[in-house]
Amino acid sequence: MRRATFRDQTVDYAAVGASQASDLLQYPPEGSIPAVDSWRIGSGEERFRKASEDLLSWQVISGAGLEITDVRPPRDAAYTGVSFAADGTPKAPASRDQEPRVSDAGLPYVTPGATAHLANSKRGHRANADYRVIFVSEEPRRTAFAIGTVDATLVSGEILLAVEWRDNDEVWFEVRAFDVPVAFSYKLFKGLVKRRRKRVNSAYLRAISPLFA
Repeated sequence: MRRATFRDQTVDYAAVGASQASDLLQYPPEGSIPAVDSWRIGSGEERFRKASEDLLSWQVISGAGLEITDVRPPRDAAYTGVSFAADGTPKAPASRDQEPRVSDAGLPYVTPGATAHLANSKRGHRANADYRVIFVSEEPRRTAFAIGTVDATLVSGEILLAVEWRDNDEVWFEVRAFDVPVAFSYKLFKGLVKRRRKRVNSAYLRAISPLFA
């Protein structure tokens, strides 16, 4: 049975939050192509803290070659994002209340409900769309956030980036995504969507991990 979806008219797809689903690969949102990749990027608390900082300050996305512009705060200051329990029930994500943070590049840190424009003209890694931050989660051993397309021209859908400090002291980086083809070429050749996602995810990995630099 496909899970119920949370609808939000500010994004251009219906299954908001579905990137968090444990069975994303088996039951992706209708018409989408799912992908889940994970890599060990080191060990220890220091590695986890540094990776979490890079994640929330947009450095993983910018380091992957994407230009980030027009970062706007949420229209509703009370917006906390959407998160789902293992059974698909919506729940409030874990988050810390704190003063707004700004990265060294002058960008506001990732905030639930904020939007940003991501662009890249490189072939095979193209992007040109507004994205909304669906949720942000900061926990003692896991940091994650998800962004979803607002006005996609190539593929629509959602991307979740997470860093986890596991009990065995290893630090892992995970990318979970589902893409719905929008551009004609991607609708015609679904393999292009899979290859694009693989290249983008590998670029995220190179940006966050000294092991793959």
